[in-house]
Amino acid sequence: MENIFDSIRKLGYQRGPERIAGGICGGIAAKAGISVTIVRIGMLLAFLLPFFGVAAYLVGWLLLPWQDGTIPLERLLSPRR
Repeated sequence: MENIFDSIRKLGYQRGPERIAGGICGGIAAKAGISVTIVRIGMLLAFLLPFFGVAAYLVGWLLLPWQDGTIPLERLLSPRR
């Protein structure tokens, strides 16, 4: 499991400093070099599709590292708290 989380960190995506809900859109926008507004509009459009938008945001929230490099799913699965 460590290899998976290390691979996610190496992608370079992190939750962005421009946060509204979880920083997911801000992190994607910062890495892609586009406006966070465009990413947020795209996410809102994805929420119009049944299940897809919610699932995509949930996966992003679980796997996108915080600014300190910790991943929420890794914390949940870690036996030490």
